[in-house]
Amino acid sequence: MLHRRTVGDVMTEEVVTLRPNTPFHEIAALLDANDIAAAPVVDDDGAPIGVVSASDVLRHETGMPDPQGQDGNDERAWGKARARTAGALMSSPVFAARADWTIPRAARELRRRHVKQLPVVGDDGCLTGIVSRSDLLDTFIRSDIEIRGEVEGDVLGRILGLEEGTVAVDVRDGAVTLRGHVPESRLVPVVVGLCQGVDGVVAVEAHLAATWAD
Repeated sequence: MLHRRTVGDVMTEEVVTLRPNTPFHEIAALLDANDIAAAPVVDDDGAPIGVVSASDVLRHETGMPDPQGQDGNDERAWGKARARTAGALMSSPVFAARADWTIPRAARELRRRHVKQLPVVGDDGCLTGIVSRSDLLDTFIRSDIEIRGEVEGDVLGRILGLEEGTVAVDVRDGAVTLRGHVPESRLVPVVVGLCQGVDGVVAVEAHLAATWAD
């Protein structure tokens, strides 16, 4: 099987965190100093209990529920606008990812929940990292050299057991072109399918002939 990258492979392990009693001025300073859009709030055990975002900070700064200054009737939103600590300002409960999640699963959760990042927790519920949209995108933005190496080493060599040089691999801007021979014609769609499963591959063009007649 191909190694499919997981959240644990791409997440950031060193996370800027807040405590429920972190005062507002420190929150704003931490977000600005670390150039981040949000930070998880953790309890005494290190488990995430909420998230404070830049939008939350803007609500506080404007003194209104909406960062753009529009009126609102949501009492919780007004409470955030008057908050003095991370515990009062944070959005809670927090939805967390797991390190063994696949990249597509994490991407779906980010999209479904309309957030830019998710805290990642271990089996004990404690924070182990954070994964963002950019982390997931980096999975698919790989160099042609990396892609070629995985196709040659994993797909053609380790999985299919083809001798080196049997199939020539060319990769340009993520598009893979295969030229050469495979033992049987029925292997051609298998090779193509496996190559399409390599992270970063955008297309596969196969010019492969069968060494033996089926």
